[in-house]
Amino acid sequence: MNIIKIILAAIGLVFVGMLLLWVLGFLSSIIWYAFWIGLVGAVAYGGYRLFTKAESKLGSGDPYGNLSGSDINMSWDEYDKKYLHK
Repeated sequence: MNIIKIILAAIGLVFVGMLLLWVLGFLSSIIWYAFWIGLVGAVAYGGYRLFTKAESKLGSGDPYGNLSGSDINMSWDEYDKKYLHK
């Protein structure tokens, strides 16, 4: 009866050790993925900040420059008469 208890205790210790190693591997993989996701996110955020900083240096952000709303709808002939042949 004593030998059976010793064998069962040894089997129990093996399974507890395997469970602890599984939990340790699971936690380390979560930390590893969190590190890489955080690194990619930090690079993306830094790129976004640099892009918005460079964009703000360009000016008001008007895609048509200094043209008014009526100038945008002009044909090329009207534009040529108004601006190029003064």
